[in-house]
Amino acid sequence: MTTLGIIGAGHIGSQLARLGVANGYDVVVSNSRGPATLDGLVAELGPRARAALPAEAAAAGDLVIVTIPLHQIDTLPLPELAGKTVIDTNNYYPQRDGNIVALDEETSTTAELLQDLLPDARVVKAFNHIYAADLTTDGQPAGSADRRALVIAGNDPEARAAVTALLDDFGFDTVDLGPLNEGWRIQRDTPGYGPRMDEFELREAVSTAIRYRDMPQAV
Repeated sequence: MTTLGIIGAGHIGSQLARLGVANGYDVVVSNSRGPATLDGLVAELGPRARAALPAEAAAAGDLVIVTIPLHQIDTLPLPELAGKTVIDTNNYYPQRDGNIVALDEETSTTAELLQDLLPDARVVKAFNHIYAADLTTDGQPAGSADRRALVIAGNDPEARAAVTALLDDFGFDTVDLGPLNEGWRIQRDTPGYGPRMDEFELREAVSTAIRYRDMPQAV
């Protein structure tokens, strides 16, 4: 049975924990404040879930979801994440994270920064362009008309395949952008960010994305 390790139990992390349990996964959820602060969530999730420290969640997870603010990624348990498939849900908010030159100059992406931090892991970008509330309401069985699609990107094909399978279990089709450096196409303020789209619509949206530096400037 596949175990999801979740580092971060905010809006996205708690919703992904709910999806995991609902779809037959074991879930180990963690946050920066300690397992006792997750008693309510674990009680809601039931016997397939338990709370732990981030290092324990990383060690236990067959897939590990990192869903903490970008400025906190230096706190991640690096040894326990080595060799893992790690899902990055992050978006860059300078007002929260501070200015990061590589992101401001668009020479990197949040997922590439995480991959640099975790050279022995297989980082896949996912879940960053859907509102948390929609995660547990928008999923549909495979083959449903107008099934919502979500984007992934990652350098490792096997890791991308594993996350595609997870998305399918959770009720979503996948638009695979290929390598991590293509993940900018679904960052904030791009056409695919936020709205509910099927696979065809989302492919069209990411194909029309432009860099922040090329966007018209307000006057």
